[in-house]
Amino acid sequence: MSNHAFPAFITNEKLVELYKQMWLIRYFDEKVDQFFAKGMIHGTTHLCVGQEATAAGAIAVLQEKDKITSTHRGHGHCIAKGATVDRMMAELFGKVTGYCKGKGGSMHIADVEKGNLGANGIVGGGIPLAVGAALTSKMKNEGYVVLCFFGDGAANEGSFHESLNLASIWDLPVVFICENNQYGMSGSVKEMFNIENIADRAQAYGIPGKVIDGNDMLEVMNTVHEAVEHARSGKGPVLIEAKTYRWKGHSKSDAKKYRTREEEQEWRKKDPIKRFKEYLLEKGVLTEEKAEQLREEAFQEIEDAVKFAENSPEPSVDTLLEDVYA
Repeated sequence: MSNHAFPAFITNEKLVELYKQMWLIRYFDEKVDQFFAKGMIHGTTHLCVGQEATAAGAIAVLQEKDKITSTHRGHGHCIAKGATVDRMMAELFGKVTGYCKGKGGSMHIADVEKGNLGANGIVGGGIPLAVGAALTSKMKNEGYVVLCFFGDGAANEGSFHESLNLASIWDLPVVFICENNQYGMSGSVKEMFNIENIADRAQAYGIPGKVIDGNDMLEVMNTVHEAVEHARSGKGPVLIEAKTYRWKGHSKSDAKKYRTREEEQEWRKKDPIKRFKEYLLEKGVLTEEKAEQLREEAFQEIEDAVKFAENSPEPSVDTLLEDVYA
């Protein structure tokens, strides 16, 4: 972990809460992975196991009024922004108690009341939405910042360049966070970019660009906090590249044949939850007993969410055309 301290407003109680939250994110996605393997959930899903620090750490430094846009790999962002895992699980099961009444599924969960403007099945689709929300904040003087998550693959979409340019020239309060998990589907970033860091592209738009260890909670929280305050003060956007790794495949149907087991093991040694736990133990914020208790509580919350989803009612055919645009 980094040597510097957490932002001053992050209390020990908050750190403990974040440790449990990281386990919630991991157990949620691992449970979803099991259900898809058994054919109990339909459609597809994209899991963020191994990337827990980018979601939990970045969102932890936001104010309640701040907003986020998410990605197709968005369960972690959703949980970190305050969503309840029972309603999330119900959504994946296609039940009426889900966030979108079972009609959105894994890639379309939104919780507008909590400031989560939604996951997105379109690669890079959330980037212009974040800029639009940031424009609203500036024009109406509402004072909120938008945190915009996207993957390395989205950094080669036209929406990325258009959005960063617009946000830059208008000094909009948006922080772009590229979760570089090393692969866009089956394509390595080494094959898809002719630059060392995606954040280097910030120079072309005249905004700050930062590269961080996306598995280091301290570095994530401190860098995002600085970027958020930079944006909130009217100085415009920041581009942050968080280098991390997804342990699972791109989606449920990915056999991961394009990467080696040795590479996977090297990244598993950088497990963000393990690293965060070691830091909290070293600082006396947690004991081994308390850490285990929090892990077990997170596990049980996911088990309870499954029961909630299984026991929730199926949608009626009569409501098939409700809550949809076309």
